[in-house]
Amino acid sequence: MSKRSRVLLLCFILLLGAFLPPGKGSASSGTVTIASDFVNIRSGPGLSYSLVQKAKRGDKFQIIKEQDDWIQIQLSFGKTGWVANWLVNKDNQNTAPTSTTTSTGMTAKSISDQLRVRSGPGTSFRVIGYLNTGQVVPVITQNENWVKVSSTFGEGWVSKDFVTVTSGQSSNPSSGSSGSIGSGVVNGDIINVRKEPTTSSTILGKLTKGTKVTIYSRKNNWLDVKYSNLRGWVSADFITTGANTTGSTPQQGSTNINGKVTATSLNVRSGASQNTAIVGTVTQGQVFVILAESNSWAKIEYKKGSYGWVASWYLEKTTGTTSSGSTNSGQTSSQQTVTILTDGTNIRKTPTTGSDVVLRANKGDKFPVKSVQNDWYEITLNNGSTGYVAGWIVYINGQAPAIGRPSAEGYIKGKTIVIDPGHGGEDSGTLGATGTLEKKLTLRTAQLLYDKLKAAGANVYLTRSNDTFISLSSRVSVAQYRNADAFISLHYDSSIDRSAKGTTGYYYHSYQKQLAETVFSYTASQTRLNNRGVRFGDFHVIRENSQKATLIELGYLSNPQEEITLNSSAFQENAATGLYNGLSRYFKNN
Repeated sequence: MSKRSRVLLLCFILLLGAFLPPGKGSASSGTVTIASDFVNIRSGPGLSYSLVQKAKRGDKFQIIKEQDDWIQIQLSFGKTGWVANWLVNKDNQNTAPTSTTTSTGMTAKSISDQLRVRSGPGTSFRVIGYLNTGQVVPVITQNENWVKVSSTFGEGWVSKDFVTVTSGQSSNPSSGSSGSIGSGVVNGDIINVRKEPTTSSTILGKLTKGTKVTIYSRKNNWLDVKYSNLRGWVSADFITTGANTTGSTPQQGSTNINGKVTATSLNVRSGASQNTAIVGTVTQGQVFVILAESNSWAKIEYKKGSYGWVASWYLEKTTGTTSSGSTNSGQTSSQQTVTILTDGTNIRKTPTTGSDVVLRANKGDKFPVKSVQNDWYEITLNNGSTGYVAGWIVYINGQAPAIGRPSAEGYIKGKTIVIDPGHGGEDSGTLGATGTLEKKLTLRTAQLLYDKLKAAGANVYLTRSNDTFISLSSRVSVAQYRNADAFISLHYDSSIDRSAKGTTGYYYHSYQKQLAETVFSYTASQTRLNNRGVRFGDFHVIRENSQKATLIELGYLSNPQEEITLNSSAFQENAATGLYNGLSRYFKNN
């Protein structure tokens, strides 16, 4: 072979090599999608290597091979580069949790009147509207306890206990599913689920207090219920069932539904919301025909030929015929009242928590509502005087707006939070007394917390969103790359001593201690498990973390009774709520 031929052959080999993936393991093993706005592609598997190019969110690349926490990808023009695995999704994996069900073909039907629609999946989120019995809305997404829906007043979340989620776009979905006749909540600490409706029947499993169940039938004092994959009979004495209510929307007919103004002066707005323009005012004592109602708002003809909306909690409803502004002599509907939920509830002189207490009411006491002031109800006491009660600690009967606890959203909005569901993939974590896998439970808790934080406006990232293995160093890298304001690693504990129980918080660096103590305190309080305190812990994800970070052990799977509790939807919701509230308090103080 001539020298010229050898040179040409060498050039051909080099050119061909430029278009082939180099090195060991060069066979393609799928694709990755860039999961951040701008990501650096480097010449080697590490942050110290030179920058090859930048990629943007959504760009897709073929995988060549993986090395530690880095993935080699095929670029254009025969080039290759390396990207950190915490900045991409492999194949169809997402950095955000996938919902239990998507909006495609799903609707939710309210089975409760004045069902509160909240800005996020939790009772601490503000109420943005209401659904009436039978009202059907599209489902956007859902988790195991809450459903996100789309309605006339925007997107919001409703409790799964009070809706029926159905496939298909039917305008009138059935009120049950698979033959269910309703739902209930376990009110006993631990109850037996039996094969037959008798105390002598075989025990199939156990349910803990707060667990939500679907009810299929009743026989004597026994209920046929289902929770997850467990179905059997339980004593009706230990299940609290929701009352089946009917809609209170005024029916059209020959008799008018009128509203008498109870406020001294009441604004009339262009739409059924406080955010709409004021178009007029009406005064105390005027009576108007209610032409339509929408989420605690009433449409009236406030002057001849002019229509608008008023808050219906300032209307005393009556039936009869009347002309606008006249005095009505019809039958007055029942007055709106509040019901006290806890013994020793403070009734105060003014609508603030620092005001003098004028009365301590007991659970079940009812008081007429006179007005609503911010987050407080003004109520009439038995001696004729007035007082104020916080709206989030009572139940409202009637058209007055339901009031939630002052929201924590403001403290969390804009914060960057990384949630780390412990273990995953071939790393199952601990194995529970009856077979629970820690890796599955940590992901359940993480996804519930993710939804709450996202609804509050936080920038939330999961180190994993499905059953995949992620190295410890990669988990830390996510926190550092995102410059996280907080890193929360979620775990469940185990011990040779099967009586061990409770929740424990950990930190490694002194700058992590306050976060650990605050998040742990609220979580332990919300879950009501044995409080094992906060302590130093030599764990990689907090030891090697330069960000504020904590590791929370949420309970002992090795304890058979605690394992039952930890698996319940009630506990999972409480754990996520406690973590959320703890983060809110931490950011409020910092």
